[in-house]
Amino acid sequence: MPFAVYMVGFLVVMACVVFAAVVIGVPQQYLAIGLAVLVAVAAVLLVSRIRARTPSRRP
Repeated sequence: MPFAVYMVGFLVVMACVVFAAVVIGVPQQYLAIGLAVLVAVAAVLLVSRIRARTPSRRP
C-alpha cells in the first residue's frame, strides 16, 4: 500500500511540474531530461525506503 500511495503522489507532482513547465514555455527536450531525472530520483528514494523497512535476516 505505501508503494502505491507514494507512486500516485509522485505522479501528481510530476504532472504539475510538467504542466507548469509547458505553460512557461520550456522546450520539450528539457522536459524529457527533467522527467528522466525525476523518475531516477523517485526510484532511488523508493528503493532506499523499502530497504530501510525490510528487517535484515541474520542466521
